[in-house]
Amino acid sequence: MQTVVVGTSGTTADDVIAVARHGARIELSAEAVAALAAARGIVDALAAKPEPVYGVSTGFGALATRHISPELRAQLQRNIVRSHAAGMGPRVEREVVRALMFLRLKTVCSGRTGVRPEVAQTMADVLNAGITPVVHEYGSLGCSGDLAPLSHCALALMGEGDAEGPDGTVRPAGELLAEHGITPVELREKEGLALLNGTDGMLGMLVMALADLDRLYKSADITAALTLEALLGTEKVLAPELHAIRPHPGQGAAAANMLAVLEGSGLTGHFQEEEAPRVQDAYSVRCAPQVAGAGRDTMAHARLVADRELASAVDNPVVLPDGRVESNGNFHGAPVSYVLDFLAIAAADLGSIAERRTDRLLDKNRSHGLPPFLADDAGVDSGLMIAQYTQAALVSELKRLAVPASADSIPSSAMQEDHVSMGWSAARKLRTAVDNLTRVIAVELYAATRAIELRRHLTPAPASRAAIEALRAAGVEGPGPDRFLAPDLAAADAFVREGQLVAAVEKVTGPLA
Repeated sequence: MQTVVVGTSGTTADDVIAVARHGARIELSAEAVAALAAARGIVDALAAKPEPVYGVSTGFGALATRHISPELRAQLQRNIVRSHAAGMGPRVEREVVRALMFLRLKTVCSGRTGVRPEVAQTMADVLNAGITPVVHEYGSLGCSGDLAPLSHCALALMGEGDAEGPDGTVRPAGELLAEHGITPVELREKEGLALLNGTDGMLGMLVMALADLDRLYKSADITAALTLEALLGTEKVLAPELHAIRPHPGQGAAAANMLAVLEGSGLTGHFQEEEAPRVQDAYSVRCAPQVAGAGRDTMAHARLVADRELASAVDNPVVLPDGRVESNGNFHGAPVSYVLDFLAIAAADLGSIAERRTDRLLDKNRSHGLPPFLADDAGVDSGLMIAQYTQAALVSELKRLAVPASADSIPSSAMQEDHVSMGWSAARKLRTAVDNLTRVIAVELYAATRAIELRRHLTPAPASRAAIEALRAAGVEGPGPDRFLAPDLAAADAFVREGQLVAAVEKVTGPLA
């Protein structure tokens, strides 16, 4: 099993994926333990002084004006966790909870939060034991960070609330901690606040969405190339010299991917041989690299933001290297929220252009000799007519999900928190968008592979043949009379989602960009 060592200087996207999705074990570095102890010493010294310090010896948010006496401070820290664990709605996914807990641990280990080493070790122990606190869909405004989701996680560290055990059963967190020999934490000054005050949920979902979208953009380049083949289009528009004169990196990468898939095709370029020759292919085919490329460049910007956040220590107040403890606004989720929304817009457009290509494959007036709806006996058979309806419904949903969450703000905490990011909401809808985009690409794959096989007198590119053969080996049937279609579409979805499409093609082309 992979081990991820958490130090003081942040973490990587690969480490987040390893912990969240693959159950990697976590260790704290000696450097992190020393930094934790040093910062805690500063907090303890401040706690002993009569002057109030926010988060150490005061209330929180709009209640920060009250000075809290030493005998009430442990209760204050417990109370903030209990009161803030106020989420509602369905449970969020296990991988999301693991990501946000790991990212909170990353910030704690920076030595900027004032949390004791034993609290950080308990966080690592809970993750290593496979215990996943129950976190609900609603409760975060993305400022001050993901408060309610992180509070439910902190509650489990205290041995309270509910959590899912390694076997998938939800039980009282205290029982699960006891079974794994983990002692619940007893929070001291500042520690409750430090466990809640970060952008970790939205950041974790951003990191995982970027990993999924990287695979989906490669998949979309493949399905666009397959559709171009099936429509007897021309690959000349993919020439590197054409994309060099408009040098967007993503566009060049998408065109190169499509060209690699089409190498050796016997289907491309036939449009000039038809009775009504085409001068150019339709936009959905010809402009595929421009649209997918713009999405890739959006991903590059989002990845830059994610990397900066992964290197950050997000808390309020923070312990600075010179020993000061200062309040700040670094918990505001705007940087993450914006790129989550940008990605949802790009995903909607990629889904939209893929649906237009699918519709073209099914329309006998635009498919250049293919049967209506790719049916075996059109009229008796309906072919893929309703598969396209399903794809269109998914695209319509993608467009609704592209409406920005970050454009909204709902004031809270008696107007103390009067401008919030809604970053958690942006992340939640992006997860749905990524799921739907996967299904949209799967429908285009299903249609394009069937269409190529119906061009029986022409030979597809070796990479296309590899994709078709792998898809058929995965249980997705080819052309023929009407049959129960939902299982085929589900299998095509799994084929794309699990990376099998990209893997099959890359065996021929080598790594795609």
